[in-house]
Amino acid sequence: MNAKILLVEDDASLGFVISDYLKSAGYNVTLCYDGVEAMKMFGEKSFHLGVFDVMMPRKDGFTLAMEIRKIDKNMPILFLTAKSMTEDKIAGFKAGGDDYLTKPFSFDEFELRIQSLLKRINIHVVVEEPTVYKLGTFEFNCEEHTIIGRTEKKTLTKKENQILKILCKNMNQVVAREIVLTAVWGQDDYFVGRSLDVFITKIRKYLKEDESVQILNIHGVGFKLECNL
Repeated sequence: MNAKILLVEDDASLGFVISDYLKSAGYNVTLCYDGVEAMKMFGEKSFHLGVFDVMMPRKDGFTLAMEIRKIDKNMPILFLTAKSMTEDKIAGFKAGGDDYLTKPFSFDEFELRIQSLLKRINIHVVVEEPTVYKLGTFEFNCEEHTIIGRTEKKTLTKKENQILKILCKNMNQVVAREIVLTAVWGQDDYFVGRSLDVFITKIRKYLKEDESVQILNIHGVGFKLECNL
């Protein structure tokens, strides 16, 4: 079953990144940009899970959760917020939230929390992803963190593996920098952006043996893994 998620995030860029990540993980996502829009959507559709930013215009996440709880007492709600104060977490749970994640966050942890919340209502999302990708003359095994070429086998670091896996899942398509940064580092800023460029350079070196496999820089947008079989 594709779980239906109501995502509410007033930061358009972050909302797009989260929505895109969840969709690629197999979820059905409806993205709203404030609590008023979300409440209207909640009245029109059914959802299995709510992911709400806290600080939003027109209607904040806590108020939205309290209004939804008057209608639906069972739908799990996960709050996303820049606040980490204990008082804020308590306020979130009192408003009807089931879990709380502080920005910036790791997408791996984010998805695990979503899966845990969905299990409470007996919804299991099974997304079968390939563990081995064929890249020209290379074989990339993302479970074993290895790239096997004609002449050598290279073991990848955790971040190298994560980056290449994201590019492989979107092979021959442009992947925005912020999607990679948020998925791997949990944030998008200048310093982790420089780190990403270093990792991309390393991965390119691992693949240079086959000219049919290239990681292109798409200026102002992101990266594209081209594999001409």
